[in-house]
Amino acid sequence: MKNFIVVSISQQTLEVFASASLEPITTSKPITTGVRPIQSYAVSTALNGVGCEKNSGKTPLGKHVIRAKIGQNEPLNSVFVGRRPTGEIYSPELAQSQPERDWILTRILWLSGSEVGQNRLGQVDTMQRYIYIHGTPDSEPMGVPLSHGCIRMRNEDIIELFDLVEVSTPVEIIC
Repeated sequence: MKNFIVVSISQQTLEVFASASLEPITTSKPITTGVRPIQSYAVSTALNGVGCEKNSGKTPLGKHVIRAKIGQNEPLNSVFVGRRPTGEIYSPELAQSQPERDWILTRILWLSGSEVGQNRLGQVDTMQRYIYIHGTPDSEPMGVPLSHGCIRMRNEDIIELFDLVEVSTPVEIIC
């Protein structure tokens, strides 16, 4: 049975639901009304708010799926560039030596939009924008929008989430 993820921009949370407890993703009704998540995490979405346009630095709304899971068995705080581990392990010293770097750590869940014209294809393609759910330095605040468009999580949390989901897991990002 596949789980389902809902990311709330206003609450800065990511919740995981058992799919048997939810309406199909094709409905337009609120999918989680009266249903309790099996897991909930604080996250950080985009500082620039919500939007689907390329180069906007915004978090896209709507229905998505996990296109790829990247980083299985990599150590905690592994650094990724271009979805590949660099061999570095994040540390405060590494951060101090590269203060402008946008740290993508531990695991990556690469999202793909499911709604043509809203978050898929053309100038609004979530996958082509490289929007991920990923780990970030534990010194970064959660519950505050600060990312460049991705959904940031604590490293221990992204490891747990990584094991709860599979490729093609539905993800809905709501205001």
